[in-house]
Amino acid sequence: MKDWRFWFAEQRGTFMAIAIFLMMFVIYISNHPAGFNANIVQTASNKGVLLAFVAMAQALVVITSGIDLSIGMIFTLTNCLASWLVTGSPLQVAIGVVVVLFVGALCGAINGAVVIYGRLQPIVATIATGAIYYGIALALRPTPGGTVDEILADALTGKLFGFIPASLVALLVVVLVVWIPFSRSVTGRAAYAVGSSEQAAFMSGVPIKRAKFITYTLAGLLAGIGGLFLTFFTYTGEAAYASGNAYTLFSIASVVLGGVSLMGGRGSAIGAIFGALAFRTIGDLLFVFDFDPLWQPLFQGVVLLLAVSLSAFGLLRIRNRLEWFG
Repeated sequence: MKDWRFWFAEQRGTFMAIAIFLMMFVIYISNHPAGFNANIVQTASNKGVLLAFVAMAQALVVITSGIDLSIGMIFTLTNCLASWLVTGSPLQVAIGVVVVLFVGALCGAINGAVVIYGRLQPIVATIATGAIYYGIALALRPTPGGTVDEILADALTGKLFGFIPASLVALLVVVLVVWIPFSRSVTGRAAYAVGSSEQAAFMSGVPIKRAKFITYTLAGLLAGIGGLFLTFFTYTGEAAYASGNAYTLFSIASVVLGGVSLMGGRGSAIGAIFGALAFRTIGDLLFVFDFDPLWQPLFQGVVLLLAVSLSAFGLLRIRNRLEWFG
């Protein structure tokens, strides 16, 4: 019985994020002029998946009690790079995809190395590296342009069997291939230990440096997957500074909405995914109810604040941090 209580306490934020997303999505579908159909679900999925990949990346870093402000810029850089490389013959496209994902992982690895060996606070280190990544993106795409393989793009942004969004299937594959093995590995458990208490983890012989390095590398990889999918959706690359910053901030909001503690050591990428989907659904609700654009940021902020407050309601009765796991 205690094991179930512990497991439920661990997954409480994830369950709350799922409930918030389902509630908002039902309201959205119920009030959409076109009703519930495959095209509406596909469009919503494609928009949500982009933020979901970036939110997953941010969640990995936040679990270690860090924060990555370069996530949006890695997302932008890989989008620009993909618009150059993911085109041509099937072999060239395959090589292009591998290079784009490698660059994303490399950017994450650089972040990890700077944080670990430079002994800098993650927020400071990633502001600096993010500026560098954006500079490279701007050099690649001073103006919007480029292209991408249309067959691959259509396959990953269309529908399977006429009604299943391919982007959601791709997101599920990434969860199964990246997050599940990581969370169940020694390195994943070490990342949680570092986020809970780095000093205690060190005294227990936890491989702190390896855990942090792999975590940042995987975060860069996931942001790179997001940038690749952005290229599939838009068929172009653009070094948009505002967009990169927005995705960084939205990823943090999605992580909090998904029940991942900003203090580290608690939460999951699954919760961050549903937090991202819920955050995107807020924007869809604004469209459905035809809100004045001038009032949309206020409404979006209020809804997000209420949702986060609801997710954190359990904090009101917590006297000791260990009670989260009681």
